[in-house]
Amino acid sequence: MKIRSIETFCSRYVGFVRVTADDGSQGWGQVSTYHSDITSQVMHRQVAPYALGADAFDIDHLMDIIPEREHKFPGSYLRRAMAGLDTALWDLRGKVEGKSVCELIGGTPRPIRAYASSMKRDITPEREADRFLKLRDEYGFDAFKFRVGAECGRDVDEWPGRTEAIVPAIHKALGDDVTLLVDGNSGFSPKRAIEVGHILQDNGVSHFEEPCPYWEIEQTKQVTDALDIDVTGGEQDCDLPTWQHMINRRAVDIIQPDVCYVGGLTRTLRVAAMGAEANLPCTPHCANLSLVTLFTMHLLGAIPNAGKYLEFSIEGADFYPWQDGLYVRSPYDIVDGKATIPDAPGWGVEIDPGWLERAEHQKSEID
Repeated sequence: MKIRSIETFCSRYVGFVRVTADDGSQGWGQVSTYHSDITSQVMHRQVAPYALGADAFDIDHLMDIIPEREHKFPGSYLRRAMAGLDTALWDLRGKVEGKSVCELIGGTPRPIRAYASSMKRDITPEREADRFLKLRDEYGFDAFKFRVGAECGRDVDEWPGRTEAIVPAIHKALGDDVTLLVDGNSGFSPKRAIEVGHILQDNGVSHFEEPCPYWEIEQTKQVTDALDIDVTGGEQDCDLPTWQHMINRRAVDIIQPDVCYVGGLTRTLRVAAMGAEANLPCTPHCANLSLVTLFTMHLLGAIPNAGKYLEFSIEGADFYPWQDGLYVRSPYDIVDGKATIPDAPGWGVEIDPGWLERAEHQKSEID
């Protein structure tokens, strides 16, 4: 079965990919969110030429050969585009074989625990605690992640004293019956991260994500070595040798690849396997309700070192207006704090036709 055409349907923020094989079979995937219009250009210029006419089921080979053919472009945009091809091909294979992607990679569709993930820093501790309590009561979440410091903040907080205020406030409001996680988003030097880490330890927080600039692996390792709680990271990393180095150095306690940032499900499985070999859990990053969260659900249902929970963004149209109207039916119902991996063939989701009609459309096909 050969790849006959690759189409993109994109806005500035999200881009879907449709792959059609020579027998008419089709699969849907997604390039990474954010500047998806640019990523779609990369898809047609630097990914499609190597995929058209290739075996639609030999995804591993394509994920190897494309970076080699485009070796002068080793960065994020190429991987973000590769993710669109990869995820569309997994969907196509699932539909051809009548299996969910989770089953294709050795898993079983089922409910999985989710943690409610806040994306906001411009929120007071009191308001953050209040919405966590409402989510706990309405949807049954028993794990929550909030933000400390400032994104790439160089030790400067979002506003003075916010970190010291929000950590005990959230702990006091929710108590010891829930799991608490925080995200530093590359905000701290090692010294300040360790100081913050001790505050976290004293307030029942068990997960400290990306405390130092993510590209400074040795800085993160200093924090990991100094603290008793789990230090986590890797969401931004798309280079497999960098992942191997991070894991070999045990710079983190939990690895967090992002399926769309790292280049698709195939490459994420490779990162997860590296982690499994080193006995490191894998709790992927998936910070919005585009298809990346669905991809991650299928992944967590199959890998042996799956972390304790799925990241599940709690932000709606006020924060991510582009999330609205993507699907015929949302795959993201939360019941008793759990999301359910679809058991339908492929990813188990249908993109809304109206959204596709409004999107910018491009097509590459065999001449």
